[in-house]
Formats: sequence, structure tokens, C-alpha cells
Amino acid sequence: MYIRGRFYGRPALTLMPPETQNSGNARNRKEPVMNFSRSAIVAAAFGTALTAGITLFSISQSPAVAENSATTTTVTTTTTTTGTSVDASQQADFASTRYGSEKIEGLDIFYREAGTPGKPQIVLLHGFPTSSHMFHDLIPLLADDFHIIAPDYPGFGRSSAPAHTEYDYTFDNLAKVTDKLLERKGFDNYVLYVMDYGAPVGYRIANEHPERVAGVVVQNGNAYDEGLLKFWDPIKAYWAAGKDADAERDALRFLVSAEATVWQWTTGVRDEANINPDNYLVVQPLLDREGNEDIQMDLFFDYGSNPPLYPAWQKYFRDHQPPMLITWGKNDPIFPEQGAHPYLRDLPDAELHLFDTGHFALEEDGVEIAELITRFMNTTVAESGRE
Repeated sequence: MYIRGRFYGRPALTLMPPETQNSGNARNRKEPVMNFSRSAIVAAAFGTALTAGITLFSISQSPAVAENSATTTTVTTTTTTTGTSVDASQQADFASTRYGSEKIEGLDIFYREAGTPGKPQIVLLHGFPTSSHMFHDLIPLLADDFHIIAPDYPGFGRSSAPAHTEYDYTFDNLAKVTDKLLERKGFDNYVLYVMDYGAPVGYRIANEHPERVAGVVVQNGNAYDEGLLKFWDPIKAYWAAGKDADAERDALRFLVSAEATVWQWTTGVRDEANINPDNYLVVQPLLDREGNEDIQMDLFFDYGSNPPLYPAWQKYFRDHQPPMLITWGKNDPIFPEQGAHPYLRDLPDAELHLFDTGHFALEEDGVEIAELITRFMNTTVAESGRE
């Protein structure tokens, strides 16, 4: 991993070239693939990982992991207590995850909350196709030391999901609703955890309210052109063709299928046995709700509004130098490792940790990531004076 641009602890991790992935020298990792009828679109979207023509639900994997797989670095943390004073029974109650909803702009916005008010604040922003549910294991690891909130965006999880003809599903609107929820709940000086869609949501908020952001934890969340590679080619074709381009829009509908959902969780992992299959049982029924497919197609199109904002977000990084911890699943084909390194151009003191896993890095490395977050909060953020 890298710490502040330097090698530290273990060697830098690199991706194997595609031609070696199935050779005798390759590490014994499952490289799942999808077999769709739209073979040309799939090949463009997922590249060499999808050319074998094997379906996700029939592929098997050896439990063995090669010796050069990532090792876990134990991080010793120091816990600090700030804010309001509570007795032991109240502390236990606050540490438990609580669930609520707020009416924001006519929408019911669901959130998970844990930890004691008055302690350092962390805002967890989820990606596609999941919701705040993706943090259900991380939240208890952080709740003793921090005050945490994890919202569901409109159209996701348990938040309202009006038809795409009745609500304008844009990243501007997702950010606006999330920002208003944070204000309503008293989150005014927080560290943002941004993953996937959480990056364009969170960076809009940070650029609007830099004084509220004490730091940023980035987990496979993009802010640089280098991070939009092969997977994005058919989505970029949709941006170029226009929102009403039926052929390009329809070519992306497979991305909300059950096969694609499993693919997102299992591609690039060390061992599929580490991935909780309950994730699919939570996510897929919500994706399959009537009208939700078009909600997601609208957001695929509006993701095109994000790259033009990259220069403004990068300027925010340079001008404000928020403390940053980057924890990146290096085998993610959606937001690949190439999107992680450019952060160090604008934030030379940022920490970059590469994990030998896929898109949802918390699934295999959640404990180590929680340890890194705790140390980051208690040292880097606390010493910056931004809390």
C-alpha cells in the first residue's frame, strides 16, 4: 500500500495483464463472466473478463488463494472521546444502528444512523446498485467512536422512488436531497465516505460546503478521466447519442439484471465464499420494482454530467486540501485502479491503500478498512484541526 505517496508496509499491488489471468502463473482468483445476447455491448463494457462465455450462476471457484494475495496489515488504533457525556447504557443504545426517514422535498428519505451525537461525524454515501445496506457490517465497527449516518438516495433502498416521469433523477438532485437530510439531522462537520455514485454526490456537497467537510474517505469513487475505462464505453455512447436514444438506452438495461448484480459483487474477489449472497436478495428485488429500470437508465445518462465537473472537484482538492484516505479494490473493472492514483496529484499527503479485491471492497476487507478509517479519524483528521 501507499501512504502519502510512498511505499509502506507491503509492495504496491498491480493488476495482472489479461493474457495471464488464466495461465498457470496467474493467482487462483475467480474471473466471473456474463453471457448476454448483446455480445458486442457486453464485450465493450466488460472487456476480456467476459469473453469466455460462462454464466455467473454456473461458474465454480477453487477456495485456494495464491501466496501473493494481499495480506492484512493490523492497524492499532487509539480511541478518543469527544462531545456529549453519556452513561454506559446510553452508549450501548447509541452504538446500535437506528433506522429512520425524513421528508425531504416531498420524498421519504431513509437513513441508518449509529453512534453518539457530539462525536466526530461520518457520512456514508453508497453506490449503484445498492443502498445504505452496503454499510451494514461497517457501521457497527465504527459506531463506538463516531456518529454515523448513511442515507438511501431517491430511487434506492427504502427511500421514495417516484416514476422517472415524475421526478428528475440527476446527480444534482441526489446531492441536493442528501445535503438537506444532513442539515436536518445536524451533520455539519463530517468526514465523507464516498463509493461509486457516492463520489459525484459527495463531491457536489463538498464543493458547495467545503467548510463542512473535515476529510474524505474514497472507496472506488471516481473524480478523474483516467478512471473511466472500457466498462464505460457503451455508457459514453449513450451520453453522445442523447437521453432519448432508444437503442443506446436499451443496450444498458442488462446492467440491472440479476446476472449483472452478482457480477458486480463477485468480479475480482479473492474468494467468492467471502461475499454474502444476502446482498443480492436485498438489492435485486428493489432493482426489479416496476419503473426502477428507467430510473437507473436516467441516472446512467446523467452520470455524463460528472466528468465536466472533474476540474472543479480537483480544484476543490487543491485549494482546500481535505485530509483523504483512499481504500481501493484494485480488481474493480467498473472503477479500476487507474482512477485511484490521480488523487495524489492534487492531494500529495493523501493515503492510498490498494486491496486485492473487487468493486465492493468492504465485503472482503471491511475490518481492515474500518481500522484504517478509525486511525485516519483519530490522527490525520483530528490533527488537521478540521473537526
